Amino acid sequence: MPLHELRFLPLLASGVLAVLSLAGLALSPWFWLGVLGFGLLTAIGVRDLIQPRHSILRNYPVIGHLRFLFEGIRPEIRQYLIESDEDEEPFSRDDRSLVYQRAKNVEDARPFGTRMRVYDSGYQWLTHSVRPRHITDTNFRVTIGGPDCTQPYDASIYNISAMSFGALSANAIEALNRGAAMGGFAHDTGEGGISRYHRVGGGDLIYEIGSGYFGCRNPDGSFSPERFAEQAANPQVKMIEIKLSQGAKPGHGGVLPAAKISPEIAEARGVPMGVDCVSPASHSAFSTPLEMMAFIAQLRELSGGKPIGFKLCIGHRREFMCIVKAMLQTGITPDFIVIDGKEGGTGAAPLEFANHMGMPLVEGLTFAHNTLRGAGLRERIKLGASGKLITAFDIAKVLGLGADWANSARGFMFAIGCIQAQACHTNRCPVGVATQDPRRARALVVPTKAERVANFHRNTMKALGEMTGAAGLDHPGKFLPHHFLLREKDRQMVVAHEVYPYMPEGFLLREDDERFGFLQRWRRARAEAFEPIDDGV
Repeated sequence: MPLHELRFLPLLASGVLAVLSLAGLALSPWFWLGVLGFGLLTAIGVRDLIQPRHSILRNYPVIGHLRFLFEGIRPEIRQYLIESDEDEEPFSRDDRSLVYQRAKNVEDARPFGTRMRVYDSGYQWLTHSVRPRHITDTNFRVTIGGPDCTQPYDASIYNISAMSFGALSANAIEALNRGAAMGGFAHDTGEGGISRYHRVGGGDLIYEIGSGYFGCRNPDGSFSPERFAEQAANPQVKMIEIKLSQGAKPGHGGVLPAAKISPEIAEARGVPMGVDCVSPASHSAFSTPLEMMAFIAQLRELSGGKPIGFKLCIGHRREFMCIVKAMLQTGITPDFIVIDGKEGGTGAAPLEFANHMGMPLVEGLTFAHNTLRGAGLRERIKLGASGKLITAFDIAKVLGLGADWANSARGFMFAIGCIQAQACHTNRCPVGVATQDPRRARALVVPTKAERVANFHRNTMKALGEMTGAAGLDHPGKFLPHHFLLREKDRQMVVAHEVYPYMPEGFLLREDDERFGFLQRWRRARAEAFEPIDDGV
């Protein structure tokens, strides 16, 4: 038995010992103690294997109960770590606990005030009104679709971010999609194509197209207009998203080894069995900003007018301006842009990329928002945001800084049982979320976890409605930077609009505002190529 399969050994051992104890009754009545003790452990283990609520117990019968024992004393350990000024891990655990509670419809109110030290640098908060409002309808939505879109999509302002089948298990994908259908929000497919598990739940899909063109590729890996048209015709597909880069590893391609490609993965991606599946670092369908706009127009036509957009983590700011200049020159604009922060990412990534490559979400979002404002295009294009957006405050903050909606991968992974074991790349996920091992994936019971996905979304939207009302607003889309304050290193209170202001509409076209270096980069950007006009920095 492989070492990682020894998780079943306690159950097997208790069963064997129960049988031996039963046989030992012929020698002494004291063996009744063994029969009762080991028989009870065996019964507990069998129940663990068949119960649908706890993935840990389904994968780790008997010994999985130790986790819940340790979890019981975790609050005291967590408080010790906070008081001893360790790292920020206790706060991420707080976020995970919050998701679990909301996914299970458990009251998430906590006693004894904030768990963060309010006088520390970096602390942020939302201002409230002495005349709060009561919001009853928290089904907050945004219509995505510019003037050239004939099938606009009425999206929730909180959706499931991109996670591919292959990175996640079949059960995880199906649970997410069924939960999205139950809750009326969208599920981004990730760049791994549309699998049968995305379809079975009937939830709205955002079809992500990466540089590998999975699901819409020719045998040589190039883009196939015919295959794309077939995929886009699916009524579940509500929007199409071109992935330029992702926050976890921007500018980095990937390879799925042939040994890891199952028939179902090959079917979803449109790749052959027995051959490494390569996802290049850049697209082959376009190489200049002008070609990219032509590609967007082509996808819009092939999809029958569905919203077309792209996702990226901001890198060279001038290159984003090159894309914006191509929009102005061609008159072709995407219906949406998703800004992915470098702090996001639920899968494995090289350490240096995860820690030091790409722009964080707040800076990337405000830059993109203000560039579009400066070019006079902001009203035509909706902005999405993704990158560790788990709580209602996280969503309210990005909406205030310029986003129209938010996506989350991490939050919804927590909702289906992820415990951040960080074993995603080993194929031995303890809860069946990030694995292709069917014996481990069976731990994730789809109906139960789908309901938790819907619960998490609904309860988070309810919390967002409460925060919105407390601020005196009637819709979270009305948050602005001045509603948020933060404490800087010198412990001085700063209003967010002083740090992340909304730049004037059309200022880049007029060239009349030199703040933050926007004009310097704008003058060096060109629509014909991503390279700068000169060799300056």
